[in-house]
Amino acid sequence: MPLYGFRNVHQSEALKGSLPLTQNNPQKLANNLYAEQLSGSAFTRARSANLHSWLYRTKPSVVHQDYVPSKLQLIAPLDPLQFPNPLRFSKLPSKTPKQDFLQGLFHLASNKIAHVFLYNCTQSMREFFSSYDGELIFIPVAGTLNLHTEFGLISIEKGQIAVIPRGVFFNVECESSAYGYLCENQSEPFALPELGVLGANALANPRHFIYPDAKVKESPAPITLICKYQDNCFIAKSSHSPLNVVAWQGNLAPYSYCLKLFTTINTVSFDHIDPSIFTLLTSASEIAGVANLDFVLFPPRWSVAEHTFRPPYFHRNIMSELMGLIWGKYEAKQEDFVKGGVSIHNSFIPHGPDAITFKEASTCTQKPTYLNDSLAFMLESRYPWQVTTKAMQHAIRQKDYTSCWQDL
Repeated sequence: MPLYGFRNVHQSEALKGSLPLTQNNPQKLANNLYAEQLSGSAFTRARSANLHSWLYRTKPSVVHQDYVPSKLQLIAPLDPLQFPNPLRFSKLPSKTPKQDFLQGLFHLASNKIAHVFLYNCTQSMREFFSSYDGELIFIPVAGTLNLHTEFGLISIEKGQIAVIPRGVFFNVECESSAYGYLCENQSEPFALPELGVLGANALANPRHFIYPDAKVKESPAPITLICKYQDNCFIAKSSHSPLNVVAWQGNLAPYSYCLKLFTTINTVSFDHIDPSIFTLLTSASEIAGVANLDFVLFPPRWSVAEHTFRPPYFHRNIMSELMGLIWGKYEAKQEDFVKGGVSIHNSFIPHGPDAITFKEASTCTQKPTYLNDSLAFMLESRYPWQVTTKAMQHAIRQKDYTSCWQDL
């Protein structure tokens, strides 16, 4: 059965009796297993931030051949001159050759602590991949991803997300073609934001986060391991699958979340509450109240503010915003911000509703409105997003983006 609760200390076993109950590392384990600790934080971090799990596996992770450089390169060169202009990109073309998840990654943008990709895959992976550089958040737009991880299986589709911790091996199985967004967070692991005066019950409920049950996935030898390390990819051969964990216990593991369970907060009187109220996950910086990276969700919700311009306001933000659209239309853009596309508004670059939206929202007769046909998200960072050269030169870049404001 799935395990529920964000950062709870979970335990699971695929074979009964494999999990030691009174200690972490017995002299002799049941079923000839090996005990291995996975540390996601320094040993001496405060308990609230101390992340680690014990895995009980048929072979320890150290048993493989040495890594050598791989031909696979996931990180593309950044454009040498980053202009202070708003940017928008369409969805990647749907007609693609046969390619697995790694082959179908399109590196769009990066900053000091994160990389953002579009994924477009049509077949399952044979290799096993791990990023030693950061945790990965998967945001599907179309298709189902079966994420076979060391801890067990997580399946996600449109309207769900998954996070795989740094250093965890996994394999992506596609039931058909799949498209979406992937972000690698190299900063503090994602956590739930503090709620402050909102109280104990708001935004994402910790009990709605789902962790996998232990499951061994055997594969025929030889096994290929791909490791991303210091932004380069390396390859190694192994005689066994890394998904050989028979039991595990701890608070560091992959998890998934259903976006429709997010409890949205907004005004029930007037004015526009700042979009920080939509924060689902946050990666903290050393400055209190300033995130290195936030995952922000704009879900279906009621809009009821009186005598107020209801869509997102015109804005110049010290934070840098990268937005994606999972389905529907975003309330601030009537045209061309498409499902599977991306917009980027970096620090202090002006942005806001397009001319059509502004005119309609400024003159309409206001009544309570349910924003049903929209699910958008934002990756907001204290660091500016730098776009890759290939993204700037690709046909998906909308070179006329700023025209949407010229009739204001």
